[in-house]
Amino acid sequence: MVFHMKTTLNIDDRVMRRLREEAARRRTTISELVEAALRRILAETSHKANRGSARPVLPTWRSGGALVDVSNRAELYSAMEEP
Repeated sequence: MVFHMKTTLNIDDRVMRRLREEAARRRTTISELVEAALRRILAETSHKANRGSARPVLPTWRSGGALVDVSNRAELYSAMEEP
């Protein structure tokens, strides 16, 4: 079942004139034209929000592995002292 809600909008006279002309040109109603425009704007906003929430993929690389066991303090100090 589809529900429609009536509402009142304050639209600038120049915009309303263009809206009437465009609705006539497309052979549609002003309501249908406004609803289509609002759906488009909301879809773009939703798309941008979803795209912005995705985390970027961080770069990865192979380092060749650790040279020393960092949990072994003596080995770590020895490696730090080597030239």
